[in-house]
Amino acid sequence: MTTLTGRSLEVDFFRGIVLLIIAVDHISGSVLSNFTLHKYAFCDSAEVFVFLGGYASAAAFTAVEARRGQSAARWRFFKRSLEIYRAYLFTAALMLLAGATLMLLRLDTPLVNFTEWPAFLDGPLPLIAGIATLRHQPYLSAVLPMYAFFALSVPLVVPLAAKRPVLVLFCSLFIWLFASQLGPLLPSAYDEGWSFNPFAWQLMFMSGVLARTQPISAEFHASATARWLTRIAVGVVLGFAFAKLFIEIAPPPGYMKQNLATLRIVSFGAVAWVFARAVHAGWIGALARSLPGVVTIGTQGLVCFIAGTAVSIVLDTTLRVLPSGHFAWLAGLAADALAIGFLLLLARFWRDWKNVRRVPAVKGQPVPAHATNRRER
Repeated sequence: MTTLTGRSLEVDFFRGIVLLIIAVDHISGSVLSNFTLHKYAFCDSAEVFVFLGGYASAAAFTAVEARRGQSAARWRFFKRSLEIYRAYLFTAALMLLAGATLMLLRLDTPLVNFTEWPAFLDGPLPLIAGIATLRHQPYLSAVLPMYAFFALSVPLVVPLAAKRPVLVLFCSLFIWLFASQLGPLLPSAYDEGWSFNPFAWQLMFMSGVLARTQPISAEFHASATARWLTRIAVGVVLGFAFAKLFIEIAPPPGYMKQNLATLRIVSFGAVAWVFARAVHAGWIGALARSLPGVVTIGTQGLVCFIAGTAVSIVLDTTLRVLPSGHFAWLAGLAADALAIGFLLLLARFWRDWKNVRRVPAVKGQPVPAHATNRRER
């Protein structure tokens, strides 16, 4: 179901679920992370989030363009890129603060180095300059620079995807094929380069754009081809789940995620098709309507991502401080509940606060009901 603002209930629901998963997956003692996608597939929440980002960006661009014209839509995504860059700087600052806290607590964890706090102590000004120029990307802030570039590309790729989808697909595939050679061109203080190579991950973003601009028709969903694709996808999902649970003995190397390996694309494609069928059947929409809090997290994606990174590190640190024992799983489950509860409350507060700012009540008159229910990106 798509609203007049271009938003999709199902997409916002999926975004909310993924943001919750990102939070619990970064809590080392989490119980729920044992049941998330990365345990059963060769992809994880990152693929889902980037794909949905492309879909939502295409929907938002076309909605603004229809209401206010192409110039307004272009300006909207230029501002969006700046918003993401500011969010990146803020998240990087949170990571430095987390590193300082971990060092103060004298916790022996590799997270200290990932947060770049030791590098900050060695040279504060060079590190700050490195963060501003994207050469240093502390821990969980590393995904946001890629998104800032994607937002800048939206005014070009969305109209082209609507008119020339085959051209966009093949150009995206061509860039992805040479992503490992193009990655070193990016500014980076690390030998391995950016944690998320945007030349590779643009394929996932563009897939989302194409899914929005070239939707699958009801006729195709009803065809024998679609049914066969579903059987194949289910088989791939089950086969990969078996391999992850019973065959894989070590996690795949990091460069596979960094450069979006073919195996990850195939795994995501199979999962995505199964859920696309569930959306078409109306199952996801019904579930989303029964869980409006999760949908609200999806609509407030950027602030919930930033907050999720902060709360996951706080809870991860707390679990590391607590003594381990037979009831460690209970502490992990409590941390999961706190992370989820915090994001649910934050999303609702942030939505209401934005609505109050957007439509201030006239003295003596209540804010119209439709204003408080309006959902925006």
